[in-house]
Amino acid sequence: MSRRSGVLEFAVLGLLREAPMHGYELRKRLNTSLGVFRAFSYGSLYPCLKTLVRQGWLTEESGYGPEEAVAATLTGRRARIVYRLTAEGKERFEELLAQTGPDAWEDEHFGVRFAFFGQTSRDVRMRVLEGRRSRLEERLDRMRASLARTREKLDDYTLELQRHGMESVEREVRWLNELIESEREGRDRRGRRPTSGEPGARATSGPAVPSSPGEPDGPSRDRGAVGPDPSEDTTT
Repeated sequence: MSRRSGVLEFAVLGLLREAPMHGYELRKRLNTSLGVFRAFSYGSLYPCLKTLVRQGWLTEESGYGPEEAVAATLTGRRARIVYRLTAEGKERFEELLAQTGPDAWEDEHFGVRFAFFGQTSRDVRMRVLEGRRSRLEERLDRMRASLARTREKLDDYTLELQRHGMESVEREVRWLNELIESEREGRDRRGRRPTSGEPGARATSGPAVPSSPGEPDGPSRDRGAVGPDPSEDTTT
């Protein structure tokens, strides 16, 4: 499985863990709620869904009630399919959620992982954040070394572009430092959930999924589902 398809699998399972959806709504959520999929090719979503169904992690259900199904048959409309996470699919998502290897620190995958931090245990969040920070600090060192070697050979515009890239990485490192400190403060409060106004009560207003009752606390923000367009989602 490619890294890109692995990220898509994780995102689809995570979104369907919240609620069953049909393909069109999933497309919109991937694009608008998880910003890393803005350049996402919709042609890869349905093959991914079919693969997850074959693996037993999703089920396909008709999106119509009995009367609607009859009307759709009479008018020749194809049935709208709703995808639902199975028990095995939930286990698979929990398995992916617990992974903290290098893939979780990369640019594209980290953004998706962070979006589901509200469903992630605190120790896993810490390992992912610290891994991401370490990766960016290494990148920053390489950028500084490269700039020092080539500064005299660069024109003003190329030099400014290099500086802009370094500043972007430096900002993210500072942001990660703040998140890590907030996580540590929350963890040190004898295991109780920080109340409003306490350090660690909310690490950042990131794109994470809101915590559900009984799930780990963490930075959260209601992403909000985009309303489906019944005319677009059909079986493929």
